Amino acid sequence: MTRRGTALLAVTALLAAAFAALPAAEAGADEVEQVRNGTFDTGTEPWWTTSNVTAGLSGGQLCADVPGGTANRWDAAVGQNDITLVKGESYRFSFKASGSPEGHVVRAIVGLQVSPYDTWYEVSPQPTPSGDGYSYTFTSPVDTAQAQVAFQVGGGADPWRFCLDDVSLLGGVPPEVYEPDTGPRVRVNQVAYLPDGPKNATLVTAATTKLPWRLRNAGGRTVAHGWTVPRGTDVSSAQNVQSIDFGAYRGHGKDFTLVADGETSRPFDIGAGAYERLRLDSLKYYYTQRSGIAISDALRPGYGRPAGHLGTAPNQGDTNVPCRPGLCDYTLDVTGGWYDAGDHGKYVVNGGIATWELLSTYERSLHARTGRSGKLGDGTLALPESGNKVPDVLDEGRWELEFLLKMQVPDGQPLAGMAHSKVHDAQWTGLPLLPSDDPQKRELHAPTTQATLNLAATAAQAARLYRPYDRAFASRALTAARKAWAAALAHPEVYPDPDDGTGGGAYPDTDATDEFYWAAAELYLTTGEKQFADHVLGSPLHTADIFASLGFDWGRTAAAGRLDLATVPSGLPGRDKVLRSVTKAADTYLATLKSEPYGMPYAPDGNRYDWGSNAQILNNAHVVATAYDLTGAAKYRDGAVQSMDYLLGRNALNVSYVTGYGEVSAHNEHSRWYAHELDPALPNPPSGTLAGGANSGIQDPYAQSKLRGCVGQFCYIDDIQSWSTNETAINWNAALAWMASFVADQG
Repeated sequence: MTRRGTALLAVTALLAAAFAALPAAEAGADEVEQVRNGTFDTGTEPWWTTSNVTAGLSGGQLCADVPGGTANRWDAAVGQNDITLVKGESYRFSFKASGSPEGHVVRAIVGLQVSPYDTWYEVSPQPTPSGDGYSYTFTSPVDTAQAQVAFQVGGGADPWRFCLDDVSLLGGVPPEVYEPDTGPRVRVNQVAYLPDGPKNATLVTAATTKLPWRLRNAGGRTVAHGWTVPRGTDVSSAQNVQSIDFGAYRGHGKDFTLVADGETSRPFDIGAGAYERLRLDSLKYYYTQRSGIAISDALRPGYGRPAGHLGTAPNQGDTNVPCRPGLCDYTLDVTGGWYDAGDHGKYVVNGGIATWELLSTYERSLHARTGRSGKLGDGTLALPESGNKVPDVLDEGRWELEFLLKMQVPDGQPLAGMAHSKVHDAQWTGLPLLPSDDPQKRELHAPTTQATLNLAATAAQAARLYRPYDRAFASRALTAARKAWAAALAHPEVYPDPDDGTGGGAYPDTDATDEFYWAAAELYLTTGEKQFADHVLGSPLHTADIFASLGFDWGRTAAAGRLDLATVPSGLPGRDKVLRSVTKAADTYLATLKSEPYGMPYAPDGNRYDWGSNAQILNNAHVVATAYDLTGAAKYRDGAVQSMDYLLGRNALNVSYVTGYGEVSAHNEHSRWYAHELDPALPNPPSGTLAGGANSGIQDPYAQSKLRGCVGQFCYIDDIQSWSTNETAINWNAALAWMASFVADQG
């Protein structure tokens, strides 16, 4: 829609305020060319090619004949080494390129020329036969004299010709000012509000006095109206904002819009149907994350792919994986499980909290006043196991549980009964890369106390939930849980190495008290045994305030134990105090939600948004929702439901962070196989995938080049290269699945 000039000026001013002042380039600073012979006027030196590429000069360009039949982008390449980068300096990376025949994608990178071949900037243009010019600006995150500029041109079935000219990497240029397109200034939940639930929106405006608003139906007729409430400057976005509450309207329908201050919001529904879909889509996500099985295109149209890591070339596979050198003298079959995030690694601590929340989605349906277990029953998720008379969510959870059980150190070995922390590639792999095409060696990493207790907790939880469907598996899970618990007691301080971050995440953690509490709670709830009750009651965490503003995640798991102690029936002494601790925490989160103009139960210290902040918001909402399950108080139901608004569009960027939900949604999440942005032959992530969200750390080079100086909510960009703000992860989607199921049940 066309906006008034005054509104556009206001938006410009508000966006400018949302980003801290970026340092201007020094007046008269020298712009220095880092690429040598980028115009190919003096031949082809010092450019190199891989041995399978034939290259030479043609019409003043470097032209390369690229063979067909290569598996990966980097299997055929042209590049130049020994380029110097200065940390914090901005560079303009530009070139001209053509490709014939049309349709081939080039991965143009600036990265490290030696192992581990870090990539600091990359783009993936698709050059035409007539040729195009490309120009990009980024900021170097490192000081190095071993950088390379490379054009990776492999990965195609057919041979083609790639030509290159005017390659430049110009240092000392002014940093690029990035201004996100935030759309209309009326920010709403772009998916749906419940008819009898809270309905709130946020207006970004320069006005400081109240303004009229109107709710319009799909036909454009006004069905409700009222006045905004000025909120002043919102710390999380540095915007002047006002709130809109239209909860009194109880109608149903599609394509409503909200109008205020000359702006019309993006459309939204009023009804529960979208949450029924989201409940299932957020759970269907896990099937396409599976390792060790071919993904059926019939079950997930557009997402079919060969099995990954079964030892079929070029995979070295997960069927017989050795430890990292010096750690052990045995190998394990660790096939199966879910790929943790956008890479090919599988981690016990992240798999543990994800499995717990997925199983808790089902367990809530058995005990909560609004739980509807039939909505998660057999056949609901269209899985290969559907039709086996087991709830599909339990079938999906078992795929990960079987992997977790395989990670246990065998009897007779040092640290028997403990769990290896992770399995992944020996080195980081590039994007895009299907799991079936991964050529890297796989390695088991050291057992840790934290991983062992994640196994104990989830296996104990599984023992009680799977017992009605498969008593043998339930018994096996409980035996493994007991063995893991005993091993952790014998080795209580075997912590992960914070430097073990090559080829996969390190997951550093120097305190296992929370994992001990969680595992003891699950073992007690399943067995009722006094030894586990004594550990729960004797833990310093049992009476501590464990519901911090940051919420719970893989590194803070005590809340998982507390929530289950509150909701799963048991005879634990003093259980009433456990229940009160949950409602007390929920009251704190509700107070935060009411103080935040964008209506989320999350306000990090110093406005420093955390990695995976979207999941933190959802997990805080999980606590609020649990308080409703315990008390039936409407304030908790409404607070939990309202928390979803931020994820689905009522945020400073006006974007739904759930792929496929809302008019504008995140869809370029960091992933090696949901990589449509880099390879048009690959899909975007499936509907129901959650993006990590705003992250003030902006650790990846792409985010650093775009978001330097960002404020709170603006520290996010929907690009596959931004692994620190835009990754997908199994634990984050578990938080989404739990909350989506809760909201659907309220409908």
